[in-house]
Amino acid sequence: MRFSLGCNHPSFAFQWRTLLAHLVALHLLHLGSAQLTVVAPSLPVTAIVGQDVVLRCHLCPCKDAWSSDIRWIQHRSSGLVHHYQNGEDLEQMEEYKGRTELLRDGLPDGNLDLCITAVSSSDSGSYSCAVQDGDGYAEEMVNLEVSDPFSEIVHPWKVALAVVITLLLGSFVIIAFLHRKQAAQIRELSESFQPLPPPKSL
Repeated sequence: MRFSLGCNHPSFAFQWRTLLAHLVALHLLHLGSAQLTVVAPSLPVTAIVGQDVVLRCHLCPCKDAWSSDIRWIQHRSSGLVHHYQNGEDLEQMEEYKGRTELLRDGLPDGNLDLCITAVSSSDSGSYSCAVQDGDGYAEEMVNLEVSDPFSEIVHPWKVALAVVITLLLGSFVIIAFLHRKQAAQIRELSESFQPLPPPKSL
């Protein structure tokens, strides 16, 4: 008796189709929970001291981020600039307390924008937007450049020159004042010592 079990055997074909269906399902499941990606502008965000600024980034593919764990981290110190989780704002660095706000209106659309108020020169630098959503994690970098148009580097020679010019001008003013005062005194003396008129003859 001879047994034949080739690729055309019904049981083999069924097993192959079942395996293929499982593989496709696993692949689709992987795509459905596909890797979380955060997208941010490539150009730095610019601001002037005292302004409010918004650091922008968003999830891709777009999904509701309301229940996500969102952290904005300052790279220089690795400190938490803003920490949001499940609808609540958590602890953050002391220097940013009361100055940051996660713009929640954009969370349903996957926007993770952070507003920083009254920026200072020390706020310049790189910030990381990190998101944890279930088993997925992603982060992206945003650069902030804060400029102060009123602060310039003061060179020592400029300071010395300004001091010398101020002293010279002050000296000229004092000399002119003393000269005018002396001339007035001389004029008063000359008027007080006028010669007496000659006596009248009898």
